[in-house]
Amino acid sequence: MSTVRVTDPADFGRVAVLMGGWSAERAVSLDSGAAVGAALKRRGVDTTLIDVDRQRVLGLAEEGFDRVWLALHGRGGEDGVVQGALELQGLPYTGSGVLASALSMDKVRTKALWAAQGIPTPAHRLLDAHTDSKAVVDALGLPLIVKPVHEGSTIGISKVERIEDLDAARAEAAKYDREVMAEQFVDGPEYTASILDGRALPLIHIEPSSGFYDYEAKYVANDTLYHCPCDLEQGREADLQRLALRAFEITGATGWGRVDFMLDDAGQPWFLELNAIPGMTSHSLVPMAARAAGMDFDELVWRILAATTSHKEKDHELA
Repeated sequence: MSTVRVTDPADFGRVAVLMGGWSAERAVSLDSGAAVGAALKRRGVDTTLIDVDRQRVLGLAEEGFDRVWLALHGRGGEDGVVQGALELQGLPYTGSGVLASALSMDKVRTKALWAAQGIPTPAHRLLDAHTDSKAVVDALGLPLIVKPVHEGSTIGISKVERIEDLDAARAEAAKYDREVMAEQFVDGPEYTASILDGRALPLIHIEPSSGFYDYEAKYVANDTLYHCPCDLEQGREADLQRLALRAFEITGATGWGRVDFMLDDAGQPWFLELNAIPGMTSHSLVPMAARAAGMDFDELVWRILAATTSHKEKDHELA
């Protein structure tokens, strides 16, 4: 997708930055929205920050807004629901359309599509209260990862090292989602590829001090290390960037986003998930990758918004 070059902030009209919402990721979303709104205002864009609820999102066109910067994370904002409401109002918005947003929020269905298209992704099993723990461990081994199928920001995620702890981990994840999955653990470094305007930005190697990149390491801890440029040879990084971009585009995702993956001991990449609306906080990864590519935060926010001025067929991402 090519982005129309915009130089005059007036060309955007009135922009609503939607943040907060009603998901488990509300707190992170408020931080993202505040940062995005401040950046747009510094660039002279007519910007209104809205801590959105279900009713407000249905009347944005009537309020006179011309386009929307989506800083909503999690269900209700990142899963195609708000995107559908904006489509009905004819309002352009940042990021992916309805189908790609819904798909990327569902880790199990994303993995199924990736596997069918040759994108390596760890094996998994769905869990419920009647699941045979021994059968899961026999299939996936230990340790393994348990997570909600439809949450982000590592909410509800656990690393299970003993079969006796699997039920408790499932119950913890089930607090956030009716669908819970166990995933094969990949023992190796974690990387993320930020996608912007049809290209992958420099990869980031994530190194949490605890060895496990959970919510604490992601948003609270100050000792998580982020290596960007990463520690990979240039040609190897380029290969992984191309594969990450393919994983992104296979889902029909457009505009911007982030793809997370790990490398095992043999250097094999294993793709974990796609984030259609990544965080834009002080700890966030897309702004970090943009800086490594020579782009400051305000320019990144501007370019994401500029993509809304391009004609996008959002109803047929996989056609």
